[in-house]
Amino acid sequence: MSRRKVSMMILCEDRQQEVFARHYLIQCGVPRANIRTKICLGGSGEQYVREQYPVEVRAHRSKSSFLSVGLTVVTDADTLSVQDRLRNLDEELLASSQQGRQINERIGIFVPKRNIETWIHYLKGEIVNEEKSYAKFQCESDCKPLVEVLFQRCVNGLESGAPDSLRQACSELKRVLS
Repeated sequence: MSRRKVSMMILCEDRQQEVFARHYLIQCGVPRANIRTKICLGGSGEQYVREQYPVEVRAHRSKSSFLSVGLTVVTDADTLSVQDRLRNLDEELLASSQQGRQINERIGIFVPKRNIETWIHYLKGEIVNEEKSYAKFQCESDCKPLVEVLFQRCVNGLESGAPDSLRQACSELKRVLS
């Protein structure tokens, strides 16, 4: 299926995640005009994503049988494990009387551990610890050159010192871009 025709929704916690995910999808060949976002405008970003996830999955499923659509979800693990955060999202689906995410669905969930800044600092060449909270960029778009680095690394394979959550994210990409 051609990526040119894919319409992608990004559901995320904050502007940094949105810029990161949008630029990555553009690097993958998804046209800017085909990408829409839902972002938390105030309050808890994690709670916003968790509560909007079943709404967006339902919308995705209602269109996916006749349109080429994808759903990209970005939510920080914070102090939880990546698996715990994924389990929280699955529980939200079940609570809304929906099935859990299916392997053949174009729904990708990206969970940076501790936060997206961990990945950004790693891509800057730093040795990172996924338990530590890293400084934010003053300008969110400053991450774009690093996203381009990530694109090449995901295509060619991440090095052994890559954060586990980033390694999982690279494999998750296949779901939304298939």
